[in-house]
Order: sequence, then C-alpha cells, then structure tokens
Amino acid sequence: MIRLLDLQRINATFEPELGRAVARVLASGRYVLGPEVEAFEAEFAAYCGSRHCVGVANGLDALQLILRALDVGPGHEVIVPSHTFIATWLAVSQVGAVPVPVEPDAEGFLIDPAQVEAAITPRTRAVMAVHLYGHAADMAALREITQRRGLQLIEDAAQAHGARDRGRRAGSLGDAAAFSFYPGKNLGALGDGGAITCHDDALALRLRRLRNYGSLEKYRHDSAGINSRLDELQAAILRIKLRRLDADNARRRHQVAIYQRELLGSSLALAPTRAHGEPVWHLMVVQHEGRDRVAAALAGQGVETGIHYPRACHRQGAYANLRTPALPRAEALAARVLSLPVGAHLSDADVVVVARAARLACDMVAA
Repeated sequence: MIRLLDLQRINATFEPELGRAVARVLASGRYVLGPEVEAFEAEFAAYCGSRHCVGVANGLDALQLILRALDVGPGHEVIVPSHTFIATWLAVSQVGAVPVPVEPDAEGFLIDPAQVEAAITPRTRAVMAVHLYGHAADMAALREITQRRGLQLIEDAAQAHGARDRGRRAGSLGDAAAFSFYPGKNLGALGDGGAITCHDDALALRLRRLRNYGSLEKYRHDSAGINSRLDELQAAILRIKLRRLDADNARRRHQVAIYQRELLGSSLALAPTRAHGEPVWHLMVVQHEGRDRVAAALAGQGVETGIHYPRACHRQGAYANLRTPALPRAEALAARVLSLPVGAHLSDADVVVVARAARLACDMVAA
C-alpha cells in the first residue's frame, strides 16, 4: 500500500533531534509561553519575511483572533473562497460576521480577484484569501482591490508554509496571516498548533493579549481574550522541522514534476500553477469526472488517495441557514477533486508507481 500520508515514517527521519528537543523542554520547567515559543516565533517570522509571529493553539484560532484583532464582528461581511476547508468560514462565523463566498476562476481553485471586487458591499470589512493546496492566491491583485476599497486582507496560509507569490512568502503578503501546524502540514507539529504573522506592531501586541486571556501582565486583563497558546513542546518540535522545510518543499516539487511527466496526456486534469506563484504542493490535487471510480480503481491497486473536499462549505449543515448564491464551481470541484500521495514519505519510484496506477485507473473507468 502506498499511503496518502505516513506521519510515522516522516517523523522518524527527525530522530534523535525530536527526542533531544522534548528532553530539553522537560528539563527547563517552562511549558507555556517560554523560550521555545519565543525562539520559534522569531525564526518563523524571519522565514516568512514578516515582522512578527504570534504562536497560538491551532489554525482556526489564528483566523478567529486575526478577525477579532481587526475589529471584525456582528454586522460585518468577510469575503471567503467558495472552495476551501470549512475552518475559513467558521472563523468568520465565530466572530459574528457573515462569510460571503466567491468562486475561483474556471481554470483553477483559488479565489478570483475579479469576483471579489463584485462581491464587496458597504458591510464588507475584509477579504480572506486562502493559499489552497500550497498555491499562493493572487495577492498583488487582491491587495490592489482591498487597499483601494479600504478593506483588510487576511491570508489563510494553513496549507502554504513556504509558498511564494511574486517572490514573497506566504505570511508576508497581507495585513495578517494564519498558519496551522496540524501534523499533516508541510510544517507539522506532533499535535495541534498555529501561528499568526503580521508586520504591524500594534496588531501583534493586540494578538498577543487576545491569545492569553486578554493579558500581557499577570492578573491584568485589558480585553476579553481567550486561551490559545502554542505550547513549548510543539514549538521545540517545529523549530527542528523548520530547518528542513525548504528541502522538503523542494522534494514535493520534484515529485510533482514526475507526476506531470507521467500523467501528460491522461484524462486527469492537473492543478494549474499561477504564472507568478511558487507553490509548495501541500496536496497533489487532480480532477476527473469519474473521481469516485478512479479512487476505487487506485485503491484496488494499493494506492491510498484523499478528497479535499467532498462537500462544499455552503452544503454543510453548519451553513444550512445561510443564503448563498449559486456556486457551481464549488459544487463541481467537490465532485471532481482527488488528492494523490505527495511528500517526504515517498520515493521517486513510489511516485512513478502511483502515476502509472492513476493512468490505468482512468483507462479502467473509460472502458
């Protein structure tokens, strides 16, 4: 079986460094907001090309805290992609605002700046761009729109550690960016974790207060914050993995090049790459009209696949009462997308096997 993701195999390559990091934290006696978190925040901010990094408990909290820190709340609208993981929408709902979905363009899956402009109303406060599957959104076009219309531009960079748009890394392209360090991410912890990056000093200070019960000084609470703190153990682990992130991302690009060569001329539609984008291929997503049959045929050949995502956000029960316009592109993507294995757990030979199995699966479906 070639697995979609093999975390045990991936994390084994970081031993014995992980063991030493855990022992260091245990010996320190500092387990919450200590030196490991401070060091990781500085290192990750520098990596992203951002002035500040604020470690938090997970990616959803990161998005919610950004919105709160930017005073987005009830009565406001936030423009979001129609095709994304539901956390993007949930963060907007959690602060009392309304998610306004915008479709991707016909060729891809990233939010379409032209449609963003058309969706702006007097209630719009922010645009939340998702760097989906490791591909950076067109941030230059979105920045021009949001600056001209007086809106905040937020990056949902949960899947884009190291991705670039016009040479600049995700995390430095908007007013603030949210990252997830869920174990399966390109930069993954051994549990939940998240971070926010931004350039603005005052915004960073407010985020630090909000993540820690609204407090920067013990027993003084200047705002109604929450408890959302990246812990010392995860920060120590992430510091080790960050050193290898660029090499791991390069490995993913190499594997995708193999896929592109082996699948050329097949009936699978490959994910497009924007002219000014440098993706990190968090997921290797293809499309096929007979997606479920292709996935079943691949499983029969010993290849595990995934679907990101099988049901559009507006079709989830959580948003049954939200009045949304027709979203045919999101519906089509939900029915067509299929994720093939990609990542450090694979060899070149594994990728060739998967690609050739995918070609055969497509032939079986067409027969």
